[in-house]
Amino acid sequence: MLTSDEIEQYHRDGFVTPDFRLDSKMVDDIRDAHTRLVHRHSEFKDYCPALLAFDPWFLTVARHPEILDMVEQIIGGDFALWNSSFFAKPAKVGTRTPWHQDGEYWPIEPLATCTVWIAIDASTTENGCLRVIPQSHKSKLLAKHHQSSAPNIALNLELSASEFEESDAVDITLQPGEISIHDVYLYHGSEPNRSDYSRRGMTLRYMPTTSVYRHNHAKAEGKGTPLDLSNRTLFLMRGTDRSSENDFRVRY
Repeated sequence: MLTSDEIEQYHRDGFVTPDFRLDSKMVDDIRDAHTRLVHRHSEFKDYCPALLAFDPWFLTVARHPEILDMVEQIIGGDFALWNSSFFAKPAKVGTRTPWHQDGEYWPIEPLATCTVWIAIDASTTENGCLRVIPQSHKSKLLAKHHQSSAPNIALNLELSASEFEESDAVDITLQPGEISIHDVYLYHGSEPNRSDYSRRGMTLRYMPTTSVYRHNHAKAEGKGTPLDLSNRTLFLMRGTDRSSENDFRVRY
């Protein structure tokens, strides 16, 4: 469970790195599952935006009781998992993730999600750890993003440089099995992996069921495929659908 100080930090700064660590067996199982995924789908060796569409085993991680307890402390007792991704960043070739807000991409009304970021390898400054701008979530507004055509980036929308001071960034360094949790409005990104070591990280996206995932408003990442945001399957994790509007039909 999160301490009162950790909950306060999450709401104050938009992120927290709890005093928590998955056991080594679970971390090994995640590594093995990712290896299987890449063996079947080599296109995901760097980034997979929709893990559950290709291997529902990853729901095992999303249902981890202690992770769900922490999420409940932050967003309440009624919530759903709507996505899970994998940012692999292989040694020497891992891509840069530009500064962005997650909510710029997502068809959720009202916009609300807390992301659990799990380190599968050590995540360090040298291999491209997550970087955040503390308190950038405070306005609860989406800032101006622009389309980026830069090579070797994981996402194509980037925050305008005038929106923040990069010198305010904090590096979130983690050991394997450790996690961070961040708010949907938080400014964050990461540098390329120029080290000799991989930097694998898995994300879990949970939203309170007072919000609705609008499948028909989703932007297509890969139209008509499992990568299309309109094809995300929602999984009720705890409680009930408070909105009574969410569509839990299985898509992929």
